[in-house]
Amino acid sequence: MEILSQFLDIILHLDKHLAVLVAEYGVWIYAILFAIIFCETGLVVTPFLPGDSLLFVAGALAAEGVGGGAVDISVLIAVLLSAAVLGDNVNYWIGRWFGLKVLRWGEAAPRFFNRAAYDKAHDFYERWGGQMMMIARFIPLVRTFAPFVAGVARMTYLHYFLFDFMGALLWVFLLTLAGYWFGNLPVVKNNLSFVILGIIAVSLLPIAIGWLRARLAEREDLI
Repeated sequence: MEILSQFLDIILHLDKHLAVLVAEYGVWIYAILFAIIFCETGLVVTPFLPGDSLLFVAGALAAEGVGGGAVDISVLIAVLLSAAVLGDNVNYWIGRWFGLKVLRWGEAAPRFFNRAAYDKAHDFYERWGGQMMMIARFIPLVRTFAPFVAGVARMTYLHYFLFDFMGALLWVFLLTLAGYWFGNLPVVKNNLSFVILGIIAVSLLPIAIGWLRARLAEREDLI
């Protein structure tokens, strides 16, 4: 419980914690931010790390000139974009490697492997994977797992990369510049914890809607 409480404190007061890091480490804050975004997008075991809120707050700190202007908005965007794209690509190739293992296992034990379902997943990602990658970029949890699943389904890499890069571009620019332009307005700054909660709530809204639709569909099937 103490670890969860500390984690929630970091999330809700992200601006204060980042400001402390900037004061202590100066330009090394870029490496810290890179590592967080890279892990949040590139490792399926760390989807809990802050993403949307971190981009917004980092943009606000750049506008505020924390640490004597140690955070430059142009460098910040370049670093965050690099972290997002590299993280996703590592995630994709891990999934691709895993998918190859699954295929080899399926060839060795065809009774326990549904090759038709696997091929359907591949076809689905070939057709709709690009749009999925762009939408997933703005949804926590889904953002972390989508590249891995695209790799497992053997989505054509060039197709994957183009859409993933466009999604990362929109994600980083929109949220970081939103923080840069609006994060230091008195009404936002004085209620930043609520703004962060709002960003998280809006980001998770598609998951909640999808879950609700699935539940309603199940009830209709039972009637």
